[in-house]
Amino acid sequence: MVAVALGFSAALCWGLADFLGGISARRLTLAAVLLVSQLTALAAIALVVSAGSVETASLGDVAPAIGAGICQLFGIAALYRALAIGTMGVISPISASGAAAVPVIVGLATGERPGGLAFAGMAVAFVGVLLATRSAGDSGSGGSPRQALILSAVAAAGFGGFFVGMDAAVDDADPFWALFAARASAGVVLVTVLLFLRPRIDAAAADLPALALIGLLDVSANACFTLGTETGLLSVVAVLASLYPVATVVLARAVLGERLARVQGVGVGIALAGVALIAAG
Repeated sequence: MVAVALGFSAALCWGLADFLGGISARRLTLAAVLLVSQLTALAAIALVVSAGSVETASLGDVAPAIGAGICQLFGIAALYRALAIGTMGVISPISASGAAAVPVIVGLATGERPGGLAFAGMAVAFVGVLLATRSAGDSGSGGSPRQALILSAVAAAGFGGFFVGMDAAVDDADPFWALFAARASAGVVLVTVLLFLRPRIDAAAADLPALALIGLLDVSANACFTLGTETGLLSVVAVLASLYPVATVVLARAVLGERLARVQGVGVGIALAGVALIAAG
């Protein structure tokens, strides 16, 4: 049950972070959103590691986490851009369905065997998420629906790589040290790319608190997911964490007035039913 709670908490934090990231990317440049949020997340986990008695890990032990951090960075960049130009209620579920598929396949291939109810819950959750892709919706602010869908697929691959890499890292390293390694690698790559491309950074002082909150929510989700995979099955925790679109869809409807097709509303309900089955299993 602890792993289930952590997986669901990760989904909630990611859903909130993605909503804020998406609306921020509609007003500001993607570079500004990523720079402030990602460096805030790095600073937060660095503080946790330095303040706690976290056992230092070798480079070999955290190598999967380093790869996971880079995968997540590209996943977040693709997702925020997709959320900025597409319909959040559609884009977020698409990214989640693919992200959940990668670790489930890896988990089953490496011998994980969830209980019957948990396995049924994962299948139900997948169906719920996939139903949200039945309506492409309109573009949000520039860009085409097709471009948004392609970016959401890139995000799915990035998040799936993060899920698998972090699960492998916690086998040999302290979860928080592994998370620090992931965030540090993402920070280095992000700063390097920005220095090379020199994009416009247009965030004002008034924008910084919201962008920092995105980073704090993101790293909190990372921590919940990482601890969840240490205490439970990767396949179960990953599917629960991949239900983050529920929060994003609800917020997009309440705040932005996005209208979901009937099939999408049904999909959200089915996804929540899947959560209940996973928890019961």
